[in-house]
Amino acid sequence: MRICRVLLVSLLSCICMSAERGQETVTCARCHQKQASTQPGTQMGHAMQVPGDNDTLRAHPELTFRREQYTYTVKTQNGQTQYIVSDGTHSISIPVVWSMGAQAQTWLLDHNGRMYESLVSYYPSIEGLALTVGDDRLEPKTLEEAIGRPLLEEGVTTCFGCHASNAVIGHKLNLTSLKPGLTCEHCHVDAGAHLASIAQGDWTVFPPELKDLSSEDISNFCGQCHRTWELVVRAGWRGTSNVRFQPYRLAISKCFDGADPRISCIACHDPHQKVVRGASFYDSKCLACHSPAMSAAAPHAKVCSVAKVNCASCHMPKVPFPGGHFVFTDHDIRIVKPNEPYPY
Repeated sequence: MRICRVLLVSLLSCICMSAERGQETVTCARCHQKQASTQPGTQMGHAMQVPGDNDTLRAHPELTFRREQYTYTVKTQNGQTQYIVSDGTHSISIPVVWSMGAQAQTWLLDHNGRMYESLVSYYPSIEGLALTVGDDRLEPKTLEEAIGRPLLEEGVTTCFGCHASNAVIGHKLNLTSLKPGLTCEHCHVDAGAHLASIAQGDWTVFPPELKDLSSEDISNFCGQCHRTWELVVRAGWRGTSNVRFQPYRLAISKCFDGADPRISCIACHDPHQKVVRGASFYDSKCLACHSPAMSAAAPHAKVCSVAKVNCASCHMPKVPFPGGHFVFTDHDIRIVKPNEPYPY
């Protein structure tokens, strides 16, 4: 106990001295070193990228794409990127400030005081540009329309709210407080108040423990950006395009139980770590329910008669996203039968 008190006093002294001197800021890494060291490297940590910090655009200094009479060029030089649309006679050039996405990237463009979603996006599978998902139905008649899809205020706050931290305050966009990507305070509400209280020597203010939420509540929490079951149903997003909405897909799984922690998002995915792509990593997660011992206690949790390894490779198939140049793992966990229609 004495050692703990000494360490606590020492930590508080360092924090207070740092705050007084203005040389160092109290950060989550002081106590949560492991999470803070890996989370910035995750896809969520790179959900938004800004000029000078975009390796993808740096590695592809000039990207081009043509659709009908319009030519699109995304040119990067000296850490700055321009999104250029030309009809062969005239052109519009807009600075790229906000790149949305860690791998595939779509750009939000501010032109004459109006926000647009770029009509073309970068896709790593083709290492080039193609139409932005969902924008294939747009048929621009003018150069202005060819920039992309104009966004209403709600659409803008939704984009920034899911790809950046401290970007939406009081349901309003606030670019001055914006931090690119998802930082600790994006998911851990009141993390700022927690840090401020520690700086004052008060250890009574803590963010809510997300790990204590039920599987249902975790699904809804993650679904704020990844889309909830309710939102997908209300919006009528049917067909293979909803494969990217993991909370919805998981919820329609036969084995989903909103009260069972073994089937929650964080049972399989640590948001502070990069997503593991290998199917074998998830075998232990599957066998937590579908093993002989567990099946005896819960007969509905059947044991696979085919294999006990690489479960996800069969029961969570890879589904090509229509027109998106990438593939998603379907989180509707099921027995997949040949040539069966996509369940939605």
